[in-house]
Amino acid sequence: QVQLVESGGGLVQTGDSLRLSCSASGRTFRTYAMAWFRQASGKEREFVAAIRWNGDSTTYSDSAKGRFTISRDNAGNMVSLQMNSLKPEDTAVYYCATDSRKFRSVLVTAGGDYSYWGQGTQVTVSS
Repeated sequence: QVQLVESGGGLVQTGDSLRLSCSASGRTFRTYAMAWFRQASGKEREFVAAIRWNGDSTTYSDSAKGRFTISRDNAGNMVSLQMNSLKPEDTAVYYCATDSRKFRSVLVTAGGDYSYWGQGTQVTVSS
């Protein structure tokens, strides 16, 4: 069983930065790609960013590209999302998730491709 715990959310102003962290349990953490998703009130869950199992490649949604950076620390079983130049439309609950397959070579962006999810952390960006 994998447990994921997100932290680092909060209330910030437009243009501010936040760094979200996801602590993961399990000995096989480094064998799975990891991703961040978000869900705003009244909207569907959407993909934000993903990082390959070995950390050598990443992919981002159009809204995140150029502003957000996903990274991982396999020694510490952690995944981070550095969020810069935040906008009100970034307001959402942010979730980290574990890929359903080990050593996947191609990063996936569908929620159904991820098997374990954290409880989420709230990010609110004021105008």
